[in-house]
Amino acid sequence: MEARSVQLSPVSTEEPPFREPSPANPWSVEPEFFSSLTRNDQRRMAEQYVRGLLEAEGRKTLRNVAEQIGGKALQQSVHHFITASSWNWAPVRRALARRAEEEVRPQAWVVKSTVIPKAGVHSVGVDQQFLPHLGQTVNGQRAFSVWSASERVSVPFNWSLVLSRNWLEDPARRSRAHIPDASRAISLEEHAGAVALEAADSWGLRRRPVVVDVEGLDAGATVRRFARAGVPLIMRIDGTTPLRVDGALLQGYSDREVPAQNLIGSMKRMRRQVEWSDTSGAGSYRGVVSAIPVILSCPAPAGVPGGTHHRPMLLMGDWGSSDRWPSRMWLTDSRRLPLVTLLRLTRLTGVVQRDFAEISEHTGMRDFAGRSFRGWHRHVTLASVAHLIAVRAGARRLPAQRRRAAGSVAPLCA
Repeated sequence: MEARSVQLSPVSTEEPPFREPSPANPWSVEPEFFSSLTRNDQRRMAEQYVRGLLEAEGRKTLRNVAEQIGGKALQQSVHHFITASSWNWAPVRRALARRAEEEVRPQAWVVKSTVIPKAGVHSVGVDQQFLPHLGQTVNGQRAFSVWSASERVSVPFNWSLVLSRNWLEDPARRSRAHIPDASRAISLEEHAGAVALEAADSWGLRRRPVVVDVEGLDAGATVRRFARAGVPLIMRIDGTTPLRVDGALLQGYSDREVPAQNLIGSMKRMRRQVEWSDTSGAGSYRGVVSAIPVILSCPAPAGVPGGTHHRPMLLMGDWGSSDRWPSRMWLTDSRRLPLVTLLRLTRLTGVVQRDFAEISEHTGMRDFAGRSFRGWHRHVTLASVAHLIAVRAGARRLPAQRRRAAGSVAPLCA
């Protein structure tokens, strides 16, 4: 019997040849990114700020960026431009997303969650954040981002900052941080959906499969949100996620819900060897995977009519080694795609992780220390533009890092 599935446009895992950067200077900041800014001085400052993010040494604080582009005399202007000016970051992100489509030629979008540790309590959004993989709680901000990703490279283009009730229900905090009146407390599943679906619904971009690589999300709530939007989904799940075998495709199994890890462990006959070559030139992959057709229960949110939906999904277990349990488990509604294609899409999360560490960290993505909600969003938007410029230049090191490596600037630490 043919597997049921959500319809999905064909996804190519073959990448076109790398296209050389179009500007004569690949580090140039094109004004097209900022055409939505209505004033000349805002457009000029945006270009200067991105250059400062690429060229400043150390942490990309407002002070360091200002000193890089114009000395101490410019600090007040930079601070005003980021935290108090009138420009809207959403059209800049839309322009960035369209340019990322050209530069990256994405196979999928990847949703990532980032916790940014902070020493104090005044930076916007700071609260106690739980890290499931460490089993620890840290003081810091939590943000969601969506990345345009291929096997070669990735670029972030939209962001969402998690605000707890401690921020949203404290009038003094809301006022100091200039949090918009419309902002409300939403679940982590809503953050993961909103950051991708905003771009899919209203930015005029080609819809891509979305790979959600976030620990601790409720699978039913996440799948229901993406299914309602008609966007194909692959999401990482933990072993406790309750599932049942799809009896329409696999007869003789109980229709009782059991944890995903129990299904993976007991259905050894569903394991198989897979192998492919990475088009980025990083080498070939060989491993063992499980692929089990399952049913996921997706209850309606409280107060929303519709009851529980039972969605046909594919459970994938991915063994990175000879361990007893798979290193990662994935759930997808794209049953008709070849298994190797699905696994290659999950591997894009590694590209995002690498590029965040090697590029985003150095464009100041985690360095905004201000109290302004608007300032945080503007800073990460311009840091994402700087990330794209570094990708376009084919660089794993920014100009400031290159100067350090050449010995003209002393290293910040031994």
